[in-house]
Amino acid sequence: MKNTFFNISVSIVTFLIAYLIAYFTKFPVVKSAVVITFMIQWVLFLPAYFFQTEKFYDIVGSFTYLTVVLYTFFSCYISNGFNIGNLIISLLIITWALRLGSFLFLRICKEGEDKRFKLIKPSATRFFMTWTLQGMWVSVCSLSALTAMSSSTGVVVNGMFFIGIFIFIFGLLLEIIADYQKTQFRNQSENKGHFISSGLWAHSRHPNYVGEIVLWTGVSVMSFSSLSSVQYIALISPIFTYLLLVYVSGVRILEASGEKRWGHLKSYQEYLKNTPSLLL
Repeated sequence: MKNTFFNISVSIVTFLIAYLIAYFTKFPVVKSAVVITFMIQWVLFLPAYFFQTEKFYDIVGSFTYLTVVLYTFFSCYISNGFNIGNLIISLLIITWALRLGSFLFLRICKEGEDKRFKLIKPSATRFFMTWTLQGMWVSVCSLSALTAMSSSTGVVVNGMFFIGIFIFIFGLLLEIIADYQKTQFRNQSENKGHFISSGLWAHSRHPNYVGEIVLWTGVSVMSFSSLSSVQYIALISPIFTYLLLVYVSGVRILEASGEKRWGHLKSYQEYLKNTPSLLL
């Protein structure tokens, strides 16, 4: 009962935080986009729990990004007309979402399961909380772009915007290359049961996460010139991404798993000692 209350409370607070940040933007379109985001998670949680599967969890996250970005783009197009900045930032986020979603979906189809969910799925409230947290991830990460598109000027195309595009592309390439290198490493039979420490992984233990943080920083930079006053709260995206990946769903879980699998190896301890978790 205690855990049930905690899971439900976290889910409620998670939604309220995301919606409150959207409320501060003062744009009805942004508030609606956040509601749509959570509704998608909650509706699709039902078959996921019924069939006890997490196989479409990640692909739903990507689908939600596509949905809210397209919803915001076309809503702004109808009300304010065409804006090239809105189109570019939308296409960049859609490209990222399609790439990451398909990559994660194909990976889980190949591996059969996502071990993170093994102990989560049996609990309805805990599994529901996980889907709700995904709603927060989509909402907060996309918030700067959604707010910028919804502003009276739309996404302003200026020097800052092009700097943001460069940062985004650099981050996206980091993520793609890191994922490719790890996939190739795992596909080689002689590497079965070993950890990767080559390529980008020789410079960071989680270079794919570095790329993720960098690309959302790029989105915030692209959005910056369109925001004003309290709307700057939408720039929380890269900070939120960092906190989420390091302390909630990414680094913390993978580091614990790595320590369990290879902690007894001197080579792994040397890798931990000489290679930063992200960049520092």
